[in-house]
Amino acid sequence: MAEATAGEEVYVRLREFLDAMPGGFPATTSGVEIRILRKLFTPEHASMVMCMTRDLESPAAIAQRRAVTEEEAEDILEAMAARGLIGRVTKGGEIRYRAEQFLVGIYELQGRDIDREFSQLIEEYIPYLGLSWASLKTDQMRVVPVASAVDVTPEIATYDRIRDLVKSQGTMGVCECLCSKQQGFLGNDCRYPLEKCMVFDEDIDFYIENGFPMRRIDLDEALQLLDRSEELGLVLRPDNAQEIRFVCSCCSCCCPSLRFLKAFPNPGDLMHSNYRSTIDPDRCDTCAVCIERCPMDAIVEGEEFMEINRARCIGCGVCLPACPQDAISLVLREDAAVPPRDWEETLHRIAVERGLS
Repeated sequence: MAEATAGEEVYVRLREFLDAMPGGFPATTSGVEIRILRKLFTPEHASMVMCMTRDLESPAAIAQRRAVTEEEAEDILEAMAARGLIGRVTKGGEIRYRAEQFLVGIYELQGRDIDREFSQLIEEYIPYLGLSWASLKTDQMRVVPVASAVDVTPEIATYDRIRDLVKSQGTMGVCECLCSKQQGFLGNDCRYPLEKCMVFDEDIDFYIENGFPMRRIDLDEALQLLDRSEELGLVLRPDNAQEIRFVCSCCSCCCPSLRFLKAFPNPGDLMHSNYRSTIDPDRCDTCAVCIERCPMDAIVEGEEFMEINRARCIGCGVCLPACPQDAISLVLREDAAVPPRDWEETLHRIAVERGLS
């Protein structure tokens, strides 16, 4: 990229700041990443966020670093949080703020303000992010089996039982899928419901009050949403932790990571999942319903029964409830692993793998 002008210099530094976070924000030859930052951040907001850390801090602490008054800092921080540019957490009645990585983080909070320009920029930039994650052992998100898989695969671990994970949450909300909205702006309308991703955030009322496309739900509705996702054949993807913060219901037509990995010959080897599907040849009647359901084209028709391409299967289990002969079940992968304890441990592992301090 050409040498930055004075007006771009703050965004170049912001790009470097975000790239030093676990999720990364790599540079490109086209400079698309700088165009994304210019669209999201004013110079004032860019300068403010670079005075923050990933630790939750008071406005006073951040104000001292930015050399402004506490009141000025609080006004700027609230405005930035209302635009989904930083994290905001209320604990014990006190509000704290932290810098967020781009993805998973800032990107997911742009559902209110997304437009065609932003969608085009993200579409151009996503492959660079995907390639930067390809060599990492730890993923930010993982795949868990649909609920009905538990009935036929009792070996599914507690941290992979999606209904139990959701039942353990307190504050619950559902939001519109930003990935599907993005594809809609690009002329690729999703055939699935837009409101399908769940979040578990004590500050959800703040986002609702500021016009973010989300709403509160109770446990009954949360479980109904899981059932609907299973019925529709959507892939359930929470954060890669035992204590989850969100659950995305992903389709391979819109989800950037599913679309990116589907283009490879071995998405099953590249996506974090503890299971693979298997087909009982004695039960299979080659009806081919499972082929239509598989988001990764991992099921093929054999001479006498359907067969699983192990390199393509991501263990989502969406083929199980569709099989009229109950011929499909899940088996534990040889490389199955216990996920990190929580989101912070997940990001710490990624940071270590990227060589970040």
